[in-house]
Amino acid sequence: MNKDILHNWSKKSAEHQKQYKQFLAKSNKNNVLKVLEEIHEEAIQKTNCLDCAACCKNYSPRFKTPDIKRISKHLSLKEGVLIEKFLALDEDGDYVLQTKPCPFLGNDNYCSIYEVRPSDCKRFPYTDEDVLLKRPALTIKNSSFCPIVYYVLENLLVKVK
Repeated sequence: MNKDILHNWSKKSAEHQKQYKQFLAKSNKNNVLKVLEEIHEEAIQKTNCLDCAACCKNYSPRFKTPDIKRISKHLSLKEGVLIEKFLALDEDGDYVLQTKPCPFLGNDNYCSIYEVRPSDCKRFPYTDEDVLLKRPALTIKNSSFCPIVYYVLENLLVKVK
């Protein structure tokens, strides 16, 4: 793969959205999963999330009950106070952040609750699991703002036939 793959990645991702959609719709899951971990690891090595933090600046993870319990304990807040102060219910009935960027994101792009962050944050960008294929609309959306997802999709297009 081209070593400059991440150069101008955002523009290239926008241009390849239809191609990603077609690939995710027709790709063989087993063939993708065979190479996914290796490509994911390459992408992680080539990308510094602290340089970007677009996910934390523009989107919200779901805050599931275990996340709320863990985070509120860590912050020494009652669960109801954490919910009232930081969270809202979305159209799917999930708790999400009230504001963007994430209130736990520092100016240095470090997360102040990193050790207890929501499970969605731990798993993001889902490029090392089959969510990449199971939720293609999410994968395509994520490729528009996350260089790791872009990198993984571009490499999958080349390596998986």
